[in-house]
Amino acid sequence: MTASHERRSRWFAKAPLACALAALLSLALAGCEFPGQPDPADRPIPEDQQLDFGLLFQRNCAGCHGAEGKLGPAPPLNDELFLTIIPDADLLSLIRSGHKGTPMPAFAQANGGPLTEAQVSALATGLKQRWKPASPTSAMPTTSVLPPYRSPLAEAGITKKGDPVRGAQLFAKACAECHGADGKDVDLTIHDPDFLTLLSDQVLRRIVITGRSDLGMPSYAGTEGRSDDFQPLTSTDIDDVVALLAAWRRGPLSKSELK
Repeated sequence: MTASHERRSRWFAKAPLACALAALLSLALAGCEFPGQPDPADRPIPEDQQLDFGLLFQRNCAGCHGAEGKLGPAPPLNDELFLTIIPDADLLSLIRSGHKGTPMPAFAQANGGPLTEAQVSALATGLKQRWKPASPTSAMPTTSVLPPYRSPLAEAGITKKGDPVRGAQLFAKACAECHGADGKDVDLTIHDPDFLTLLSDQVLRRIVITGRSDLGMPSYAGTEGRSDDFQPLTSTDIDDVVALLAAWRRGPLSKSELK
């Protein structure tokens, strides 16, 4: 074998390896993954690092508030009026610490829940980003002033938060058409201590304000099913209706409450 033939044989022997290295170098320069190399973007996100609102909502909220934030046993979150009146700090606090006087638990790990502070924040901000329109829609009441989410009386620390007797008069105008004069309509009874025990005064106030649009219940200003002379409930009116419902939670009105 000549020297020339010997060099050619050695070159052909190394050619497959050289071609493979060249191909891999080309892939790397082109930004492609090596064959069989997993894409880091496909790696599962650890549970405590998941910040996707949709996933967090489905795993932690949908069971009570409904898959789309409505039609669950708990009040809807997919509600423009509710998301308009509730301050961001209150929404964050509810998720972080739970809703006292209701079955809603705390979700922050600091309070025994499953979520990190970043996940609690993702849920709170995501609710308004997902379901609060950028501008008020036709579904919003047209009253000049919306009732505050929290009762000014409660905020001021006043113990007596409403007048149940006046609340009964307002109930007759605003609620009796559906719930019955004494709140004991067969289909939509609300005069039920066991049921009312599951609802704090704050939740009752929220429902009187927002209604339940997912179930056809009008808001504090809605006129459907109400008399022609019905006027939107004021914040004080709402306090009085809540006082009546809170009294029903305890049983018949006491003599002192009737005074």
